[in-house]
Amino acid sequence: MAPKHAGFRHEAQWIIWWRAALSPEPRKTREEREGKTMPELAISAEKVAFIIEKAREFDVKEAASDPDSGSNPSDDDGIDVLEDTASDPVASELTGFIGALNEDEQLDLVTLMWIGRGDGSVDEWDDLRARAAEARAEYKAPRREAVQYLLGEPMLGDLLADGLDELGIDWTDERLTADSSGPSERDEDEPTKRR
Repeated sequence: MAPKHAGFRHEAQWIIWWRAALSPEPRKTREEREGKTMPELAISAEKVAFIIEKAREFDVKEAASDPDSGSNPSDDDGIDVLEDTASDPVASELTGFIGALNEDEQLDLVTLMWIGRGDGSVDEWDDLRARAAEARAEYKAPRREAVQYLLGEPMLGDLLADGLDELGIDWTDERLTADSSGPSERDEDEPTKRR
């Protein structure tokens, strides 16, 4: 039989949280407590969050299973939306967005992906970023090839999210797509909303 906490466990957690919330001292981040300094990113968390969401949309695509059905699209019940085609709007949007980033932002993306993939740690940020810059210098068309490199990585969205997590950045607060808006934001767009 498991020992009972008589309800004190949850109250104690609440008291500890409330005391910390009322404390005059600002709460220290994990990095400050551990004495680490985190690198400053050239790319905003909002941009990385957008890329994460779009990359995850891209990752769920599958090869064309019905390449020449010749049927009415409504008969396919929207299945074709999940097929990876040459004219995939998600891939086009990602390609355009990443291609429009400046060099420093693209270098940060590659470095974040490498950290998320486990190729290095946050402590090695400067070395990893320098390695990314060296690799970029060898490209004939740096912007285009950086985009191809990033989009060629399976699970890019998850790797970028893991990289941000390693830096202690919560990307979920920075979501930009319509699907991530809260109910109140969606309600504001409805013309029938009561005031």
